[in-house]
Amino acid sequence: MEIEEYFNYRTDLLERSKDDNGFVSEPLLLTEVMPSLLDAKLVDSEDVSNSYNISIVNKSKINAYQVNESGERLQVFIVDESSIDLTSTNENLLVSQKSTYENQFKRAYRFINKAIKGHLNDEIQDSDPTRPLITKISSSEGIHQFDVVEIFLISVTATVSLSTASPTPKRIEFEDEELKISYSRERENVSKKLVIKKKLIDLNFLYNVLISEGNREPLLVNFEQRFGHSIECIRAANENNFDSFLCVLPASILSKLYKNDSTRLLEKNVRSFLQLKIDVNKGIRETIRTEPEKFIAYNNGITITAIEADTYELDGKTYIKSLNDFQIVNGGQTTATIYFTEKDGYDISKVNVMAKINVAKEAGEEELEKLITNISKFSNAQTRVSLVDLRSRNSQLIQLKSLSESIVTPNGLKWFFERAKGEFNTKLRIAGNQKKRIQKDYPTEKRFSKEQLAKYYTAWGEQPFVVKKGGEKVFRAFIEVLSGDGFKKKPLLIDRTFYEELIAKMILFRKLEKTYGMGKNSIGQIRSAVIPYTLSILYKYTDGGKKMNHFDLLKIWKSEKLEDDLLIYLTDLLKLVNSLIKKYALSDDLGEYSKKSELWDAILSSVEIKSFMASKDSSTILSKYTLTKEERIKRVKARKGVIPVDFSFISENTLIHTNGDEYYRKIASLYAGELTVNEERKLSTIITSISQLKDIDKSYLNFEKQLINRIRINRPEIFDKLPQNKFLQLYDTLNYIVKKYNSIIDNNGDLESEFKKIENIAEAKGLKYTGVIHEIGKQFCEGTEPNIKQLDYASHCILKEKAPNKNKEIDINEVELSELFLRRMVEWDVLSNVLSLKERNYVADFAYGLKSLTSFHERNVKKYLDKLIVSGFKIN
Repeated sequence: MEIEEYFNYRTDLLERSKDDNGFVSEPLLLTEVMPSLLDAKLVDSEDVSNSYNISIVNKSKINAYQVNESGERLQVFIVDESSIDLTSTNENLLVSQKSTYENQFKRAYRFINKAIKGHLNDEIQDSDPTRPLITKISSSEGIHQFDVVEIFLISVTATVSLSTASPTPKRIEFEDEELKISYSRERENVSKKLVIKKKLIDLNFLYNVLISEGNREPLLVNFEQRFGHSIECIRAANENNFDSFLCVLPASILSKLYKNDSTRLLEKNVRSFLQLKIDVNKGIRETIRTEPEKFIAYNNGITITAIEADTYELDGKTYIKSLNDFQIVNGGQTTATIYFTEKDGYDISKVNVMAKINVAKEAGEEELEKLITNISKFSNAQTRVSLVDLRSRNSQLIQLKSLSESIVTPNGLKWFFERAKGEFNTKLRIAGNQKKRIQKDYPTEKRFSKEQLAKYYTAWGEQPFVVKKGGEKVFRAFIEVLSGDGFKKKPLLIDRTFYEELIAKMILFRKLEKTYGMGKNSIGQIRSAVIPYTLSILYKYTDGGKKMNHFDLLKIWKSEKLEDDLLIYLTDLLKLVNSLIKKYALSDDLGEYSKKSELWDAILSSVEIKSFMASKDSSTILSKYTLTKEERIKRVKARKGVIPVDFSFISENTLIHTNGDEYYRKIASLYAGELTVNEERKLSTIITSISQLKDIDKSYLNFEKQLINRIRINRPEIFDKLPQNKFLQLYDTLNYIVKKYNSIIDNNGDLESEFKKIENIAEAKGLKYTGVIHEIGKQFCEGTEPNIKQLDYASHCILKEKAPNKNKEIDINEVELSELFLRRMVEWDVLSNVLSLKERNYVADFAYGLKSLTSFHERNVKKYLDKLIVSGFKIN
C-alpha cells in the first residue's frame, strides 16, 4: 500500500508540474520539489539558478544550481527526464538497482568535471544559462571557494527491494567521491580534493517529507566511523528527560563536520553564520592565528543537542561513540569560523573547543524545540539573537490560518493556507468521494505555504535581495516584521484588511511570474530576482515613499486579477528591471549577485528607474491604482465597527461532524490494536459528540488531527475502508453562511438585518427552524461563530429551500436576460429584499423597457442575479 501512496503522490506532483500546454516541465517539477528539500534542511533556499544543459555527446546534463549561504558548497540539480514520462507504467517506475541512479549521477559529474578542467569554456556560448557557473568553477577563485559539490538527482521513481513477495520501499546511500584538482592562488600552485556528494530525491524521499509535515531528517554523527575514535567526556547530569556531558573537541573535528554537513549542523541555531567581518568572528580568527593554545580559555565554547547518545565506559572513563540528531545550537559562529580559518591556510591543530552536550531523552520534535529555544535564550549571546518562533505553531501564523478559514473572496472562494507541511494532502486523503470537490474549491493557484507567504509579503517592501535568498532568511524577516521583533516596534495588526491585501500581493507576484514566463518564451532567465525587484520598486513609489499615495491592493483582491492596463505597465517594468539587473550586477552570476543589497541600491537609484517612474505612463497608472491617505483612512474606518468572527473552530468541528460517527467507529475498529486506552477514550468522546451534535473541544480536535496523520503515515489503506462524508449538509450550510457573512462585510452591510431577510424568505416558504438564521446574524454582531447544533438547524431551512434549485448546473453567463426573466427578478426581490433599492430600480429599468440592455449593463445585471441566486432565487 505504501508504494501505491507513492504513485498517487507522483500523479499529483506531475499534474502540478505541467506547463500551459499540458506537458510536464522539468523547471516546474524542480520548483515543486525544492520546498521539500528546504523542509528537509538539505538546502538553504528553495531558489535555484536554472541552467539547463544537456549533451548527448558528453553524456552530461544539469538542470540548475545554487550556492549555499556560507559559500563553500555548490549544489547541482539534475532531473531524470525518463522518470517524468506520463506513459510509464507503475511497474516501470520501480527501481531496485543502485546502478540505475549511478548512471544519472554520472551525467552531472561529467559536466562538473569538464567545467572545472576548462573543457567547456569554448563550447558554451555567452548567452548560455550555464555560462556563469562554468566561468566560476573553471577559475582559481571558484575552485578555491568550493570544497564540496553536492549533486541532487530528482527522479520521480520508487526505490524498492524486490526480494520480498511484493515490492517494499528501500533506501540507497551513495558514497562520496573525491576529485583532485590543482590551481594557482596568490602566485602559488595549490592542490585540493573536491568532495562530490550524491543525494537521491525520489518518491520515497518526497513522500516521507510530506507525511512528516516537513520535519527534517535527523543528522547522525558517528565519531568512530568518521574520525576513528570516540569522544572522551564527563557526565555532568543524568536527569529523567535529559543527560548532559562536558568534553573538549579538537577544532579539526568541528572543521571536518562543517565541511561534510555545512549549515545542517546549525539548522536550529538561532544565529546563522554572520560572516568573518563581524567583530566576534574576527576575534575568534585572530586567536586561532596568534594564540591557538589559549583558544579554549578565551572562547565560550559550543552547545550541542541530540536526542540519543551511544556511550560506553572504559577504565573509569565515559566515551561518546555517536550522537543522533546532532545540532550545534550555540556556537555556530565559532564552528564556521574555525572551518573558514583553516580553509584560508591557518593551522588549527593546537586549537581545542569546550563543548557541552545535552541529550534530550525520548524527546519529540516539540520538546526538542523548547529545549533549544531555552538554551538559546539563556546562553551568553555573542550577538543579539532574535527569538521569534519560526514553527508553524507561531501565533501570528495561527491567526492568519483562522483568517483563511473565515474570509471568502468576492467570487465566493477561499484561499487555503497550508500552515503545516502536508496539511492539504491530508485533507484530500481523507476526503474520499469529495476529493474532486475540495480540489475544485482550492485549486493550486489558491493555495499557499508559510514559506510562500513570507516570500510574497517581503517582496512588497524594501528587501527584494532577501526574497532572492529564500529559505529561512526570508521567513525569519517576515516573522520578525509580523511580531514586531525586527525594524518595526509593534507587532502588525493581522486583521481582515491585512489578509485581503496579503492575498492581493500573492496575486500580483504570481501573475508577474506567469507573465515573465519560463523557458524559451520567457523575458529572461532570472525570474526569481526580477519579480521581487519589480514589486519592491512599485512599493517604493507608493506605500514605501514619503508623501506617496497607497497602492490600492484591495482593488486586486476584489477582482482577483490585474486589469489589462496595469499588467501592460508592469510587464514593461519587468523588462526594464531584467535589463538593469544585467547592467548593474558586478558578476556574471546574476542569480547569486541579486542576493546582494548593493544591486538593489544601484537599481533603485538608477537613472533608468527614475525616468521610468517619472513617465506619463507611470503617472497615469499610479493615479488610477492608488489611494490618498484620507481615502485609505476612510476605508479602514468603514470596517472598524465590525467585530471579526473566527470560523476556524466551527470549520474544524464541521469537517469531523461531516464524516459522521460511523467513520470514527470504523477507525476505532480497524486501528484498535494501535490505540492506547486513553486514545480509545478520546475517540469515544468524539463519537458521542457527533451523535449528539455537540461541539468538539479544542483538545479533542487536536487529538483527531494527530490520529488521522498517524494513520496516514502508518496505515493509509484504512482510509479506503471508511464511509465517506454522510452529512455534507453541515459542510454546505457553513459554506453558505460564511459566504453570506463575507458578502455583507465587503458591502458594509448590517449583519443582523441581512440575516433577518434570509429568515423572512425561509419563513415565507413554511420551512422549519427559521429563527436560528436571525440568531446566527445577532451572534455575528458580537463576533461569535455559530455552533454545530445551530448549523444543523440552519441546514433545514437554508438547504431545503435551495434543494430543488438547479442553478449550480447552469452557467450564469448563458442565462438569457429577457424582459420576462428580469421582471421575475424584480418581483422576487420585492418580497425578499436582497438587493438595495437602487439596485432593484436599476434592474427594473430594463425589465419594463425603460432602458436598453447593453453588454455593459448586462454584466451589472448578472452580478445582481448572482446575489439573488445565493439567497434562493431559482432560474428555472
